[in-house]
Amino acid sequence: MGGFTVGAGYARYRGPATDSAMHAHAAFQIAIAVRGEVALVDAAGVEHRAAALVVPPMVRHRMLAAPRLHTWFIEPQSTFAADLRRRYGPGIAPAEDLPALRRPDLGPSAVLDPRLLAALEFLRHGTRTMPEVAAAVGLSPQRLRALARDQLGLPLPRWRVWAGLARAAEALRAGQALAEAAATAGFTDQAHLTRRMREMIGLTPAAVLPALRSQPHRPVTPPAELPARRDPPRRPRSPAAVLPALPDQPVRRPT
Repeated sequence: MGGFTVGAGYARYRGPATDSAMHAHAAFQIAIAVRGEVALVDAAGVEHRAAALVVPPMVRHRMLAAPRLHTWFIEPQSTFAADLRRRYGPGIAPAEDLPALRRPDLGPSAVLDPRLLAALEFLRHGTRTMPEVAAAVGLSPQRLRALARDQLGLPLPRWRVWAGLARAAEALRAGQALAEAAATAGFTDQAHLTRRMREMIGLTPAAVLPALRSQPHRPVTPPAELPARRDPPRRPRSPAAVLPALPDQPVRRPT
């Protein structure tokens, strides 16, 4: 059985992959084959294969079946996401040089407008409307939406959905039933949650529930810095072996 973890600034899945529906998420995806290659198909029907693939936010694609993958979702406002954006560009790209990314910084990127960063945090909790969030950070709703598109490459409503899915995942991992988790995360009902999750990650809550429940529900304080690797490998290693295991830390509950 695979494992699904939601942490501060990221989510991670380890396990088998089945053919998914076409979808686009509000985070960078790094899909890493434990053995061989990972494969996905983009919206134009082009198949991409590599030991590791990077998919930017809002790029439609579907995963092809694989016996075991390590899949990371990196929120787009982090310094690590800015590095991915600069390194791999706007489309699906092979990440054969992933070993160079040994200390991902999941803190907020210094190149982003601080008002946008503040708005993302408000939306993460799901307790304010878009006009209220815009007013709280001193922008008009139109300017705030434009800023998100310019600097992150995604519409703010998609980020709101992504944040809601993270809250739902944490509620499910804590033991809530699907309908209860949907209400906790701000979705109108279980069908709404299912529809949004399929649109965003190509899977349903029922499909990810066993992986979520397999993980312990405990907060872990992340270290100030990810540990450096001491000894270089004597032989080439798969990308899955060099991307560090980030600390598990549940997303915050809505206030």
